[in-house]
Amino acid sequence: MTQEFTLAELVIVACADAFRGNGEILASGVGTLPRIGAGLAKLTHSPELLMTDSEAFLIEDPIPLGPRTGTPALSGCMSYARVFDIVWSGRRHAMIGPLQIDRFGQTNLSGVGPYAQPKIAMLGMRGLPGNSANHINSMFVPNHSKRIFVEGEVDIVGGVGYNPARWLPGMNQTAVDLRRIVTDLCIMDFEGPDHAIRVRSLHPGVTFDQVQDATGFPLIRPEGLGETPGPDDAALAVIASLDPKGMRASVFKDNPPARRS
Repeated sequence: MTQEFTLAELVIVACADAFRGNGEILASGVGTLPRIGAGLAKLTHSPELLMTDSEAFLIEDPIPLGPRTGTPALSGCMSYARVFDIVWSGRRHAMIGPLQIDRFGQTNLSGVGPYAQPKIAMLGMRGLPGNSANHINSMFVPNHSKRIFVEGEVDIVGGVGYNPARWLPGMNQTAVDLRRIVTDLCIMDFEGPDHAIRVRSLHPGVTFDQVQDATGFPLIRPEGLGETPGPDDAALAVIASLDPKGMRASVFKDNPPARRS
């Protein structure tokens, strides 16, 4: 019998599933839950994924969160130049946490408000323009709301999306590959008409109307919309091994159970 699990553990499984079937590419989960999710994917259904120690080496197995207790088994050097070779050739899948997302999948890490005088300044562009135009990208949003899923276009377009107005004639759009958006309410993808954002599954106890009310643009509701699957006992054991300090419990306020009452 599967034990009870938390919303964080449900989301970790959803993040892991985003990497399913990717093949031998570099998996980069940015943030606590995406990182555990990428590790869960490698240790369960997708062992062919490549990972780094976040410094200079490829590793055989995901490194648990928290202080390191030993030297990981290394499988190769990951120089700065090699990272760029991987990025530009499309052999990476990154899961990031944007500040804003719009209906075209364009993302913003930079700030809220006008670029010249933002109300809130955040990370800046970082590598987002190049990453979003060259390899697979997914997103994690811990607080699904209209402040994140904005009504119009994101304030500062850092991540490339499917907005036809932003693509000039003759530009190559084939490398843009947006896969999943995992939030505290649901999983979404870009498999609607013309890459429209579609709700893929609802977390236990969440309705489609709740998701739509928390989103600034219309969402696609597919036939047979189901519930996000949770972890089984084996997956929970792997999650615990990847997060022995329980850092996943701090992502959502009060570490709620997966099923909303």
